[in-house]
Amino acid sequence: MKDIFEKIEKNMGPIGEHSKESHGYFTFPKLEGDINPHMNFRGKSLLNWSLNNYLGLANHPEVRKADADAAAQYGLALPMGARMMSGNSDNHEALERGLSALVKKEDTILCNFGYQAMVSAIDALVDRRDVIVYDAESHACILDGVRLHMGKRFVFKHNDIEDCEKQLERAKKLAETTGGGILVITEGVFGMRGDQGKLKEIVALKKKYDFRLFVDDAHGIGTMGPNGGGTGEEQGCQDGIDIYFGTFAKSFALIGGFISSTKQVVTYLRYNMRSQIFAKSLPMPLVVGLLKRLELINKHPEYRQKLWDITKKLQSGLVAAGFNIGDTNTPVTPVYMNGSIPEATNMVIDLRENFGIFCSMVVYPVIPKGMIILRLIPTAVHTDEDVKYTIECFSKIKDKLYGGQYMADKIREGFAQKL
Repeated sequence: MKDIFEKIEKNMGPIGEHSKESHGYFTFPKLEGDINPHMNFRGKSLLNWSLNNYLGLANHPEVRKADADAAAQYGLALPMGARMMSGNSDNHEALERGLSALVKKEDTILCNFGYQAMVSAIDALVDRRDVIVYDAESHACILDGVRLHMGKRFVFKHNDIEDCEKQLERAKKLAETTGGGILVITEGVFGMRGDQGKLKEIVALKKKYDFRLFVDDAHGIGTMGPNGGGTGEEQGCQDGIDIYFGTFAKSFALIGGFISSTKQVVTYLRYNMRSQIFAKSLPMPLVVGLLKRLELINKHPEYRQKLWDITKKLQSGLVAAGFNIGDTNTPVTPVYMNGSIPEATNMVIDLRENFGIFCSMVVYPVIPKGMIILRLIPTAVHTDEDVKYTIECFSKIKDKLYGGQYMADKIREGFAQKL
């Protein structure tokens, strides 16, 4: 028999094994100051492309006032208890009605955490007779929910409709044997690549394979569609989405999430989602703050228009400068380069220390070896000057990367004490 702690000591995990040299810089960095495109990192003001504050609501004066006034009026404890027992309120129900109207669904359930909600909803919706079919590049919350499923599941290649149909054929045969149903799970916007899920094409398969569609639209709510109603609205297939998930952690600039569907399905989730039945209700200041954010999203389409204006300038500028941004058709902007992990870390150090730019770096094991992604998240509060400066700096670091200047250890050694 082995001691669990001994096992941990020998294997800290693929990312955790680098914690000693990366903690506080590459992982768990501290960005300080008001949430804006320019924030402080280790005593320096950096241009920040790493926050999902898509519509710029995090530091909006009306939002800040609503949050402060609600905290002063209600405190952070109210309401006490889970919503089923003692934690319901008129404000919680008003927020659910408002979200239902935004995404054009009959009813909505509020959830304390987005990640937790996806895992718990999948667990509640399917049993061992049912079959899940899901996209290979689904978010970790979907993968963890699928792992809990006691029945069969089939994965299809990312956004590959031909393979999706192949897996649906397998799922249908199995479900006919078990007497269960089929749940297809995908995303509206894939947060790493920035491409939209092929929702319209998947919806078109429903008649043939008789499944229900569950869409995680964390990056799509507020950013996609004429009214910010999400990727289904953008693609004109919102009615074909049976269960819609949105988060408050991005466009709404807060925390939590929601699930919208028919009244019957939402009622079922209210009484069967363990993560909500056995968890304290969202605090009143958060709910009141979310009502204000929803009001601003509905009343100010210019915030979304500004986001897309900055997005298009950033993405077209990067392409014109010779960068590969993949297949993104959303604000999520991945910049693909080739290089080793040491080269990637040297490049990011250079970006932060010498060019004053903070963005997320993605390397193996998240993506294949030899590939580097610098992921940029534009927002409505970035400026044309921010875009111009970033493209200029990226052009310089690309030349240095492919010129071999990031291969030397001297760059990292120069900042060894900081790391």
